[in-house]
Amino acid sequence: MKSRPARRVAVLPALAVAAAVALSTLSACSAGGAHDAGDARYATDYANHQPLAVVGYPSTGSLGITQQVVWRIADGKADALAGLADRKGDAAGKGVPEKTAENWIKAFGKGAAGKVTAEFYDEGSVRQEVVLYFHDTGQIKQIQVLATNANGKDAWKVTMAEPDPGEAVAVSPWVPKTPGELGSKTVR
Repeated sequence: MKSRPARRVAVLPALAVAAAVALSTLSACSAGGAHDAGDARYATDYANHQPLAVVGYPSTGSLGITQQVVWRIADGKADALAGLADRKGDAAGKGVPEKTAENWIKAFGKGAAGKVTAEFYDEGSVRQEVVLYFHDTGQIKQIQVLATNANGKDAWKVTMAEPDPGEAVAVSPWVPKTPGELGSKTVR
């Protein structure tokens, strides 16, 4: 009988070690794969919108900001859309991004709620021209997205300097009528 208590004593530390290893493994996995509020927002947005078709070569940042622009237009959220604007340079004028957001939502809201193709032109590590094709309405919208540094944090923003409704719907002459016509290269 003396051997039984010894076994119990040996088994208990072994169980404790196994539990500690399992707990530390779970903690390490969850720390490395932790999701923050931004990840949860993105997952919700992604689930609530039609997938964005992509042509060309976006960077992770240019694709992310473009998805946000389309989603905010589709949702009709002018404040959230204006919040994606680059606030430096010409677009920094008082109320310009907000008015641009209203124009984009009014002009493209219906199309953004349906099937959309985004064509990404040229290399997109710092700045990229993107043409949005709204298939349900036949509309086309060219936007420019760019990497910025705000408050010491890298972020992608969109140029929003179209306070006139006519500017918002104007299409540059070089923009093709269908995605991929130019091989995702701007005409120089």
